[in-house]
Amino acid sequence: MKNKVHVPPIKIQGIKTKLVEQISDAADIDENTTWIEPFMGSGVVGFNIAPCNAIFADTNPHVINFYNAIKDGTITSMAVREFLETEGKKLASLDDEYYYTVRDRFNKDHNPLDFLFLNRSCFNGMIRFNKSYNFNVPYGHKPERFAKAYVTKIVNQVAWLEKQFPHNNWIFKCQSFGETINEANGDAFVYCDPPYIGRHVDYYDSWNEEQERELHDALVSSNAKFMLSTWDESKYRKNEYIDLVWSDCYKINKEHFYFVGAKESNRNSMKEALLMNYDPAEIIEKNGDKEQQTVINF
Repeated sequence: MKNKVHVPPIKIQGIKTKLVEQISDAADIDENTTWIEPFMGSGVVGFNIAPCNAIFADTNPHVINFYNAIKDGTITSMAVREFLETEGKKLASLDDEYYYTVRDRFNKDHNPLDFLFLNRSCFNGMIRFNKSYNFNVPYGHKPERFAKAYVTKIVNQVAWLEKQFPHNNWIFKCQSFGETINEANGDAFVYCDPPYIGRHVDYYDSWNEEQERELHDALVSSNAKFMLSTWDESKYRKNEYIDLVWSDCYKINKEHFYFVGAKESNRNSMKEALLMNYDPAEIIEKNGDKEQQTVINF
């Protein structure tokens, strides 16, 4: 992985931008590995680390449709600039009225560019759907959101991805984590970033202990090397499921500032954990990690 971490155009809460380097240092991959990511989210980890062959999957069809549209050329960086500049002027003029017009339009037509617009103008950059799978995040109340510099930043993020696709066999699929893990073979490395159990609540895809155990069993049964991101402990409590479900894994810890929360008082330091079914010490040494890590074998 190059030193610079490229941020993708879709924003998602809990994005692993600040952990990409640590994940890269501990990932046991080479140029022949197939990277498999059952919870791709924004895609920031795999886009920065994945070898030439990768399967990116998510149950959110709009994320998958957006990246497939860039891959097949339906969405280009030039099209993104034209769209956001045009729609941004309407937002600046009509404010919340236009935001909700676009939201209604997206929930009817599911245009990937409307999805990008909503993702970048909604409250706190959230992606949330109701039980009918309609996008229901309220307006972020920033009518001047799509200023020239901001649009250029998003355009550059799309342009970087455009350059990657001709050189890589990256496949995007809308499917369950079980289906995705079943595609793992002897050359695969599976990286999972599931909803953080005990911390994640939304309106269409809650995560519970049954799913946590199902994920564990699917990964173990795959016989592939895997890595999983989760939370270890915060100022107030510990993640009990690391002992209950993942006690057969190695663990790496790192402090990470947790930004989710409307109030500053709710934004606390959280200790992240990477869980693996292999000893990462040799991999970290081989990859030349300069930062001392805490490696624990339960």
